[in-house]
Parts: sequence; C-alpha cells; structure tokens
Amino acid sequence: MPAVSNKDVVVLEEESVTLPKGFKAGGMHCGIKRKRLDLGYIVSEVPATVAGVYTTNIFQAAPLLVTQESIAKENKIQAIIVNSGNANACTGEQGLLDAFEMQKGFANELGIEEHLVAVTSTGVIGELLPMDKVKTGINQILQTKYATEENFKNAILTTDTCIKQVAVQMKIDGKTVSIGGAAKGSGMIHPNMATMLGFVTTDANIAHEDLHAALKDITNQTFNMITVDGDTSTNDMVLVLANGLAGNEQLTKDHPDWELFKSGLKLVSEELAKKIARDGEGATKLVEVQVNGAYSHEAARAVGKSIISSNLVKTAIYGTDPNWGRIVTAIGYSGIPVEPNALKVAIGPYKVFENGLPCPFVEEEVKEYLELETVKILVELNQGDESATAWGCDLTYDYVKINASYRT
Repeated sequence: MPAVSNKDVVVLEEESVTLPKGFKAGGMHCGIKRKRLDLGYIVSEVPATVAGVYTTNIFQAAPLLVTQESIAKENKIQAIIVNSGNANACTGEQGLLDAFEMQKGFANELGIEEHLVAVTSTGVIGELLPMDKVKTGINQILQTKYATEENFKNAILTTDTCIKQVAVQMKIDGKTVSIGGAAKGSGMIHPNMATMLGFVTTDANIAHEDLHAALKDITNQTFNMITVDGDTSTNDMVLVLANGLAGNEQLTKDHPDWELFKSGLKLVSEELAKKIARDGEGATKLVEVQVNGAYSHEAARAVGKSIISSNLVKTAIYGTDPNWGRIVTAIGYSGIPVEPNALKVAIGPYKVFENGLPCPFVEEEVKEYLELETVKILVELNQGDESATAWGCDLTYDYVKINASYRT
C-alpha cells in the first residue's frame, strides 16, 4: 500500500459507529445476563453494501450461518441485531431457528426485508437462548430511551473491562467520508478469519467486491495478528457496512483515493485489534512484536504470531523477566527457516540476542522496561525486506481465575 500521510486521515478516538452519516445504534438489558446490557443494534437509513469475514472454527455458531446466508442474497445489510451472554453456538436446529427468529423479529420492527438483518451473538457456548426474553427485548429495543451508541457498545461486552471504539474521517472527491468501529473481545482470542466481534460502519460509496477485498487484506494485517490465549471462537465475525450517504463517486481499486480509504479502514481495524489485545482477560500489558527482514510477508507473520502466542513469553513479560531464550525458542519453532547467526532480538531499546549469541545487558534496566504498560519486542531476521506486526498481552493469574469459573 503506498504511503498515505497521517494528516490525510483524522482520528477521532471518542467517536464510533454512528459517526458516519445515516447510522444509529442502541442497546438494552433483556435478561440474558443478570444485570448488564445484553441486546444491541446498528441500523442504517438505507441498505448498505456489506463485507464480512468469519471464524475458521469448524463449529460455526448459528448466527454466523444466518448472516452469511443473508449477505449472499444481494450483498446488502441494513441492520445488525446482536446479543451478548449467550453465543448460540453448538445449539443444533433449535439454535438456527432462534437465530432466524431474531432476524425476523428485528426486521418486522424496522419494516424491512428479513435478509437485510444480520444476527450476531457472543457468550457461553452450548446453551439455548432464552427466546422469550430476547423477543420481548427486540419488540422494545427501538424505544428512544435505548437509542444511544453507548448502550450498543456496552451491550456487546462479555468479560471485557472496557469498550473498544475509534473513528476516522478523510476527504474523498471533496466529500467528508467517515469510518467508525466498535468491537468486543477479551478471551478466546486468536482470530483466524476472523470471541471477538467487530462492527465497522462507513458512509462511503464503495463497490462490494472492492470492499470485501480490502477487508480481507486488512483483517490479515490487523485482527488476524492478535492473540490472547490461542483459542479461535465459534462466533468471530467482522462486518463492514457502507451506505454511500457521503456522496462520493463510487470507490473502486482504480479510484485515485482508494489507498486513502484503505488506510482509514486499516487504522480503524488496527486500533480495535490492539484494544482487544490490551483488554485480554486478566492482562496488565499490551505486547507488540515487530518482525523485520523476512523473506516473505507470510514468514514475518508466522514468526510474529509464534512469539505472541507463546505462554512462556507471555508469563515472562507478566513477571518482568527478561528471559530472551523464550523469544528465540518461539522463533525457532515457528515453522519458518531462520538463520540463527543472522538473527537479532531486542526487548524495547535493549538488544538481547545477536549473531547466535546472547548480548550483555543490565538486568535491572530491562526489568524496569518490562514494567511498562506497552512492551515491544523487535526481531530482525536479515533474510529479506518483508515485515509484520503482531499484538497480544501478558498471561496472568487472573486469566486462570476468570476462565476457571466462566460458566459458574
């Protein structure tokens, strides 16, 4: 992707999915969870071009199947209904009927065709939805008192400790184009699409094929480069809705501002992905692994993911232990042939391994660096010009506490 100046893309940290023209959102408590909000929606004034990426887990949840089938009809979506607290996964025929029931119910409330409603769920696997509560909630959710973006962002959370949001704006054809995003995710995070959900809205006018290609490419550089615990969920999904209300000429790969739009979409996706990694269950630190000098982009990604997925690396970072041997070991089993004598590894500004041998460093200085909220690891493979970045978090006692009693 050609370089795009940062000044061409304005970042709005406090904005989200309702910044683009024609989108509204809301959420409420319908009773799936004991107290917290658990049912949310996004609605566009007009049907929007849509692109989606989904989990590669064999056990795909019922809402994913319904949503994929709906999008396949005309590549358009006008609304999303989402619940948290129950994933509606591994629930058989009844789960599928329940997902269709959610779709039909919300479509009726909006007065639109059923296939224009996407359904998403997140939460406990293997339990049927309490449909009486869900249907009652859908019948009420469009009431004004529930119609806030804040409600939507809270309604999608499970073990998350905070909402994840970001938005950007740019000029395309002299028109202000906005892209807004919100996501949930904290545990069971090792996307390979695509227990994370990502919702991105934009008022850009864009061709479906190009939007899908852009999302797939950017997902591989962002959401697919994070991990919390190495588990790929049954419900992972990222949807991008583009309703065209900004009034720009249709964006395609041949449009002069195509790369500008992609850079904005990538920025939103990357920021949401990093916030998911930082909010990993029990996490205290965001870990960023930069891999340079690979012979291919795929090789750089594999090395980065190998390091960021290592429980030994993650626990060492939690304990502020500059145990570089764990990093080198993770590189060694990444499946990528590397030359040990060409390898260089640094923890933050401190070089710890080079030319096949450890480098001298002051233990206390590196330990002090590892106490920071963001820890960076740099790997130089010296085999080519390709690079990649991966993000994750440390592994703490609290991760075990949270997941030892997730259902009970």
